[in-house]
Amino acid sequence: MACVSYEFERNHRVVVVGGGPGGYEAALAGAQLGAEVTLVERSGVGGSAVLTDVVPSKTLIATANSMGAIQRIARLGVRFSVPDDAGRHHTPDVSVDLRAVNRRLKGLASQQSEDMRESLEHAGVKVVIGEGRLDGPGRVVVSTGRGRTAHDFDEFEADTTVIAVGASPRKLPTAMPDGERILTWTQLYELDEVPEHIIVVGSGVTGAEFASAYMQMGSEVTLISSRDRVLPGEDADAANLLETVFTRGGMHLMSQSRATRVEREGDGVVVTLADGREIRGSHCLMAVGSVPNTNGLGLEEAGVQLDPSGHIRVNRVASTSRPSVYAVGDCTTFLPLASVASQQGRTAVFHALGDAVVPTELRNVTSNIFTAPEIASVGWTQKQIEDGIAQGEIYKLPLDTNPRAKMLSMKDGFVKLFARTGSGTVIGGVIASPRASELILPIALAVEHRLTVDQLARAFSVYPSLSGAITDAARAMHIVA
Repeated sequence: MACVSYEFERNHRVVVVGGGPGGYEAALAGAQLGAEVTLVERSGVGGSAVLTDVVPSKTLIATANSMGAIQRIARLGVRFSVPDDAGRHHTPDVSVDLRAVNRRLKGLASQQSEDMRESLEHAGVKVVIGEGRLDGPGRVVVSTGRGRTAHDFDEFEADTTVIAVGASPRKLPTAMPDGERILTWTQLYELDEVPEHIIVVGSGVTGAEFASAYMQMGSEVTLISSRDRVLPGEDADAANLLETVFTRGGMHLMSQSRATRVEREGDGVVVTLADGREIRGSHCLMAVGSVPNTNGLGLEEAGVQLDPSGHIRVNRVASTSRPSVYAVGDCTTFLPLASVASQQGRTAVFHALGDAVVPTELRNVTSNIFTAPEIASVGWTQKQIEDGIAQGEIYKLPLDTNPRAKMLSMKDGFVKLFARTGSGTVIGGVIASPRASELILPIALAVEHRLTVDQLARAFSVYPSLSGAITDAARAMHIVA
């Protein structure tokens, strides 16, 4: 589809520092509105989200889910066997060739990065590979080499600057990654074999996702959580369900346990807990959060306010404390999701160039945790309703009552809807299910457009289908006139 260009804006110079989802969308939006756009990226278009985070991790998880599906397929009456030389049939071993998996996922990430670069250049965006920093609010200096000569630096004047530098895994001095046995999530894709016993430190989204994936691929997994349960910030029913699945699968869950040190020990690792206990395994994944890549960018010198954590303070249109400087994505105080970064990027440039803007409403953001089962959510939470922050009714429908789920032998999961007391307006929901990331969209649309449960219930879902659980839940919440 051809983009509409607004040539009257051609003299507006937009410089985007960082080429992840937010920077990419900001650059495309600027080009669409006719601005002169330069995008600066240090490693490759797509940034860490494409090259070392979202794309490779979800590809790995897709492989793990396929492995899990093979293991569960016997419940559907499917049997695998191969004959030996004597004609006797045996059940074959099913295993993961992690080297091939990692080769594939890195290839997919590289191809996605190249596709994004071509899209930018086709739109007229100048892509510069280098390290960018602010030299005041209206100039970006880019280091394109080793910095030994003047020719190793480029300077770009900017009427609008968009900072989209993302974040990196947090590293603890007592558990420094070595890239072989003690790992961050960006280093997992160099492994040649599935870990025999991987210890995951951190039970947030990243820790839970990788713990789930490696469990399905056959690793012994120990998940260490400093809190009282997995996914402490998520829906309690979903977190409890996930713990049940993890425990049933043989995972060792260690709640209210704080890791104080991780050390290499021969061909393995030893994790020391605060109470003195030691856990030994073959590998350790440190999933203890991330830090914004804002250090050394000249932000404070340019008058851009940062939080003590280093995150850039922004409002709902991605404006910073400097009118000409915007910031998007994981380096900001907003929600660290690729979809949010993309929306912020478009919003920032639309606002800067005077186009119509709809400020980002975090209440409408849909998120998903790619465990097995997946957990998707949108809108107000059950805890907020129970705490009186929002006025709403709650209805939960177990997935095993859905006919399509029964056909597919899906036993773990539910659909939960939240509706405003009195009006029946859908204000949120949670889905725990395979492919919850796909199923949550109807609830997200209902939240975005303020549909009532009766309006949602009147939509025709296919019979039988997993999405039918959503309309069934909505019908159960019928508002009597």
